Amino acid sequence: MNNMYFTEEHELFRQSFKEFLQKEVVPHIDKWEETGTVERFIWKKFGDMGIFGLVYPEAYGGMGLDTFYTVILLEELQKINSGGFAANIWAHTYLAMTHVNAEGSHEIKEKYLTPSITGDKIGCLCITEPFGGSDVAGMRTTAVKEGDSYVINGSKTFITNGVYSDYLVVAAKTNPELGNKGISIFIMDRDTPGISSTKLDKLGWRASDTAEIAFDNVKIPASNLMGEEGKGFPYIMQHFALERLIMGVNAHARAEYALEYAKQYMSERKAFGQTIDKFQALRHKFAELYTDMTMCKTFNYTVADRLNKGEYVVKEATMSKLKSTAMADEVIYHCLQFLGGYGYMEEYPMARMLRDSRLGPIGGGTSEILREIIAKMIIDEKTYKPAK
Repeated sequence: MNNMYFTEEHELFRQSFKEFLQKEVVPHIDKWEETGTVERFIWKKFGDMGIFGLVYPEAYGGMGLDTFYTVILLEELQKINSGGFAANIWAHTYLAMTHVNAEGSHEIKEKYLTPSITGDKIGCLCITEPFGGSDVAGMRTTAVKEGDSYVINGSKTFITNGVYSDYLVVAAKTNPELGNKGISIFIMDRDTPGISSTKLDKLGWRASDTAEIAFDNVKIPASNLMGEEGKGFPYIMQHFALERLIMGVNAHARAEYALEYAKQYMSERKAFGQTIDKFQALRHKFAELYTDMTMCKTFNYTVADRLNKGEYVVKEATMSKLKSTAMADEVIYHCLQFLGGYGYMEEYPMARMLRDSRLGPIGGGTSEILREIIAKMIIDEKTYKPAK
């Protein structure tokens, strides 16, 4: 199956990225998990490696590579067992930077995209609100035009990189009376007066700085509007396809890592005179879990391939996230059980994986919301179209 999507160049990148992670990242993971702060030096190392620029235009320092380099990046990040560190990286690279690249003017790209690729600036995407959750259209943050400026008021929450990022990509309502047709996208510097962040304490993703952000009469130039005023909702929906596929790929990758670890453990752990991988109850459960993981992985690769070809895959990406994140939770739950008491110990990887994985069915749109979106597309035959 891999040969359908991954070339020799892809596999060389995978190997070099694995080695980079083992050398530069893994030695620091436990400290970052404990402190909740990923040190700044690692962002520059990622930038020097070209990791942030894989899919972005060469004109701004990127490499313009295909989607499967992104798939490799996501898969390998899941296999160092820190969902929080992985989230920091992909939220910067594929949430904030995606909007800057797609909707930003040339001037904005030069100011924000280029240093994002080099690792000199970190971005965050601010959409979710305290009272809205997955209801994007119900956001209350406003952007009022005053001369050649906008004034932003409101709040966002659950924002990855919300504390330590250098710039923010923010969705706000420029015409609240128009509902989802009144949303626009803006970019602003962290040190703009009126922006404040409060770090949130989470069950998992401990290495990630997740924040609630308040905007109190934040004044920004009108040129900080990205794309067209009022087009924010279709921009967001279009990029949700990538975000949901990312979370689907993350899910199959962490499930695969959990299964690999459990398989090795079961081949060494003995009970009643034999290794526990010889017990039928465990063998058959493992086989079932591996089958579920492989089916999600195969589906996710086909969606990635279609996205790579420029197809609009909102429905399929939504399915990917819905099914893959539920599968990963199930797989990791049982892999912890395979380890028995050791699975519950912090010195083994499953406890952290269980906590980190649980965010999958919540972040980027809850499973409940995704089921309704899929139902609208299948039952009600609602169609979503790319932003022009």
